[in-house]
Amino acid sequence: MTSLLTFAVPKGRILDEALPVMARAGVVPEDAFHDKANRSLTFATTREDMRLIRVRAFDVATFVAHGAAQMGIVGSDVIEEFDYADLYAPVDLDIGHCHLSVAQPKDAVDHDGASHLRVATKYPNLTRRHFEAQGIQAECVKLNGAMEIAPELGLAGRIVDLVSTGTTLRENGLVETSRILDISARLIVNRAAWKTDPRIGDLVEAFRADSAQRAAA
Repeated sequence: MTSLLTFAVPKGRILDEALPVMARAGVVPEDAFHDKANRSLTFATTREDMRLIRVRAFDVATFVAHGAAQMGIVGSDVIEEFDYADLYAPVDLDIGHCHLSVAQPKDAVDHDGASHLRVATKYPNLTRRHFEAQGIQAECVKLNGAMEIAPELGLAGRIVDLVSTGTTLRENGLVETSRILDISARLIVNRAAWKTDPRIGDLVEAFRADSAQRAAA
């Protein structure tokens, strides 16, 4: 009996852009996947040997790195934050573009020369590396959302968060002070599974061909 491939996709901003790309590569979810009222996490696809799981973006990387899912789609921010050895990102899908930035209140006093800062973020590893490169120790306060209100409430002087249009920052009186990472969505695979299951290699090539075709258009 053929083993079932598990393909992990993220809830949220990337998914709408990812679905057409997935379809062109032959990964098409069942109709129930598109039902907004459906709270299931696992879905069938048009392929009998594949199912989809829909989880939080950070969990996509964890499922694939540990082999619970063999493939998935996630932003490069998540890949860089975790830096899992068993995760490989063979295709830049050229969707889900945004960037990771440092921001602070627009009327804040710049602490030039400061050796220690408190920063609210859900990216503690990327944040620490960014500030360490400047000789600054970043004390990271881990938040999973509502980052923008952290400075106003005195939780942290700065934040590190995803920025797309910058509207949310402006509406909360914040300005970008530096850009850490430009982000796009990537196809990710479990290294061990890729070596042992030829179906994964075929799917990687299908996604790669679609990406190349869009780039050439």
